[in-house]
Amino acid sequence: MNRKNVDTPRRHIWLCADDYGISASVNAAVRDLIMRRRINATSVMVVAPRFDRAEATALRILNADIQRVAIGLHLTLTAPFKPASASFRPTRDGAFLPLKPLMAVAFRRGMRHETLVIEIATQLRSFLIAFGRPPDFIDGHQHVHLLPQVRDALLSVAKEAAPEAWVRQCSSAAAIRGRLGDPKGLFLEFLSHGFRRRARARGVRTNPAFSGSYTFTPDADYARLFPGFLHSLPDGGLIMCHPGVVDEELAKLDPLTALREREYAYFCGEEFPRLLAANNMELA
Repeated sequence: MNRKNVDTPRRHIWLCADDYGISASVNAAVRDLIMRRRINATSVMVVAPRFDRAEATALRILNADIQRVAIGLHLTLTAPFKPASASFRPTRDGAFLPLKPLMAVAFRRGMRHETLVIEIATQLRSFLIAFGRPPDFIDGHQHVHLLPQVRDALLSVAKEAAPEAWVRQCSSAAAIRGRLGDPKGLFLEFLSHGFRRRARARGVRTNPAFSGSYTFTPDADYARLFPGFLHSLPDGGLIMCHPGVVDEELAKLDPLTALREREYAYFCGEEFPRLLAANNMELA
């Protein structure tokens, strides 16, 4: 036995599958991984076409006899999905803006705080109705919750309506120099500094560290990338993932398709639990 593993306290981490509700095939893959004890958190898109009471019940059943999975709200504010509230603006053809135009509006402070609060509160209320309780945590589809204006509205709603929930910040425990090959990760790092500061000021809890960001290129080798996600991750740290199976519905809604199947296959395999054990880690 590795003497280092005997002496070092075991680290408990969160492995969160995002996008529950986006398609039937993704939902089934996420539930399968929960049953296999290969993930221990998932975040739900309440405005997605494949989320309804039946899907909420399917998740709740997995926690009926023992707490297998933390269930969070995956705040969604980007196309092709549609707002849950009638007053939300800006929109395009009845749907949210795509990510880049939304970011441009957010950085120039072009949204109204009141309409953001209403939309976020409406999505949270949908979660409450579906699950009968507040979410365990809150994060954002395409990380929209970190954006200027959105972050303040989200933290206000979370503090008021889900005070026990923690919110996802996306700052890594690894040194910045180790993230130079991940431009998206560096941008999330930048956004998370202000987000963490605001969360602390409001008394809203956040995860201590974040990992799992990579460039979604067709040749991305997830099995090679994943060991790096564990580097320097502390106890309670979070790894984001997007496992799933591609179906026609998913292909219409999201550009992240085949890589979901690559992630799903990795978590179903035996290399993943061996890697956790070798790093003296286990799911929280």
